[in-house]
Amino acid sequence: MEEDAGIKEVNNGNDEKNVKEEIFTKIVRAGKRTYFFDVKATRNDDYYLTITESKKRQGKEGKVFYEKHKIFLYKEDFEKFIEGLKDAVAYIDNGKSDAKAQDKELQAAQPSVSEGLSAKEFTSIEFDDLGKK
Repeated sequence: MEEDAGIKEVNNGNDEKNVKEEIFTKIVRAGKRTYFFDVKATRNDDYYLTITESKKRQGKEGKVFYEKHKIFLYKEDFEKFIEGLKDAVAYIDNGKSDAKAQDKELQAAQPSVSEGLSAKEFTSIEFDDLGKK
């Protein structure tokens, strides 16, 4: 579901109103949550993305309110963010069992510290010696 770009008047606290244009909005409804992907512009006309998660909640007095969490994502971070998101999704898609198996393979490939050493090569440490100089 896509909405058209709109114009919002934003009051900056001084009775002056700045006209702020919402360039693009995409709404994704997913169960009890709604995600808003909003493209906005800085004062210098650089675009950035806000991702908002909104959940409908019921307060103590029975009043309904929306709990919102927002992420601001700037152009210079898009590639790193997308790469991290792809890695996380791939991890979930491949299943945790595959990742655990890979970890075990890595551990098996690395020699342990004690491998090949005899008991004579370790130093005996007494806890009573720790406080002495």
